[in-house]
Amino acid sequence: MLLATVNSGTLIIALPDLERSLHTTLLQLVWVILVYMIASTVLVLTAGRLSDLFGRKHAYVLGFVIFSAASLGAGFAGSGTVLILWRVLQGVGGAFLFANAAALVTDAFPREELGLAMGTNTMVAAVGLVIGPVLGGALVAIDWPWVFWFNVPLGLLGSLWAYLVLHEISGKDEERGLDLAGTTSYVVGLTGLVLALSKGGLTGWNDWLVIAGFAAALVLLPLFVLIERRGRAPMLDLALFRSRLFAAASGAAFINGLSRFALMFLFVFYFQGPQGASPIRAGLELAPMAIGMLVSSPLAGIAADRRGSRGLAALGMLVSAAGLAGMTTLQAHTAYAWSALWLLLVGIGSGMFNSPNTAAMMGVVPVHRRGIAAGARVMLQNTGAVISIAFVMAIVTSAVPTTVLFKIFSGIASGLSARQLDPFIANMHMALWVLTGISLLGAAVSLLRPAHAETADAPEIYEAEAA
Repeated sequence: MLLATVNSGTLIIALPDLERSLHTTLLQLVWVILVYMIASTVLVLTAGRLSDLFGRKHAYVLGFVIFSAASLGAGFAGSGTVLILWRVLQGVGGAFLFANAAALVTDAFPREELGLAMGTNTMVAAVGLVIGPVLGGALVAIDWPWVFWFNVPLGLLGSLWAYLVLHEISGKDEERGLDLAGTTSYVVGLTGLVLALSKGGLTGWNDWLVIAGFAAALVLLPLFVLIERRGRAPMLDLALFRSRLFAAASGAAFINGLSRFALMFLFVFYFQGPQGASPIRAGLELAPMAIGMLVSSPLAGIAADRRGSRGLAALGMLVSAAGLAGMTTLQAHTAYAWSALWLLLVGIGSGMFNSPNTAAMMGVVPVHRRGIAAGARVMLQNTGAVISIAFVMAIVTSAVPTTVLFKIFSGIASGLSARQLDPFIANMHMALWVLTGISLLGAAVSLLRPAHAETADAPEIYEAEAA
């Protein structure tokens, strides 16, 4: 978890430097982030399925090795296109890590301690989010490849630790088979949707590639659901969603990713563009959101173990919504104290939501299905995150002159007048209002779950199917 979140923060801070060094287009710059998330999102269920079939320990070690090798290659990339290809491979490694992290924690702790365990895991993620942007600023000062190369020793150390320390305690699923048709339809459908959203704001919504992307999503994403309903060994086990708690918590996880993930991406360019901050300073200025998560996550986990997750998860989304609404008051030269306040509030809300919601989802799933359940959680949250960046970019870039956008996204906006920056700031406010509304929807969805976690180790749906 530390490796994943540190890597995310360092790379986001380095984006303006990557744009200058590799001479990328704005679309390529966005896709350096998106392609990793798409790869890890669409493959996380396949990785979870392989983990249930062949063991979580081996899948986890494999994820570390692939992630490390791809990080080494990414540092040697000579163009935006080559870097994107290495990021795809990083996403493959990330899928194996993400699919197993929550399942391994669930295997290792009794149910009455699961909220605290997930809270601690989320707290470590928050530490990574604090360290990542600051470390990214320092690594960029050396040279941008170090943003990727620093992952290599950490990844190798993680793979060695996992190999020596972890044990296979979960057993293996007897149901064999992989869902290639479902995986393919989801890969192409989601990629089409994200490409259309991210490109539409830059080139116009009547571009043929934008129209083709929306068409692919419109056909293939419903087809994916149909395939999963009828498949013998589906990538996404829809039977999991017969549990009302799992279904509501999954919907809330998707909405949380949709409402929050684009925020750090957006504020990197706000701080380095209109506010003229250096990469290191921008990294420090992003820290309040991670500090809020760091403080609230373990406390929320303990509270969820004692009193249930429903109210905490809903309250967390409401707190995040308040922070997002507050951000709409920010202007190009607003004092940093206001940005820090709103980022801290969003971080506190995210920590209050994440650990109780994850513990609720994983605690209701039988042992032999935890790999696929963990994969489903990550897939839904990351799908929300991918779409979040794409649609926020579409809003922010629309009706802003290309020359202004290049200066903002390359971190050299200091020469722009307030009038030139006004369209960007207005679009940023619009995006933040949309994210606020999505957070309020997430609070409502969180309240749809039962008041307390279901106590059976295996939900009745599996007993009915077995009968």
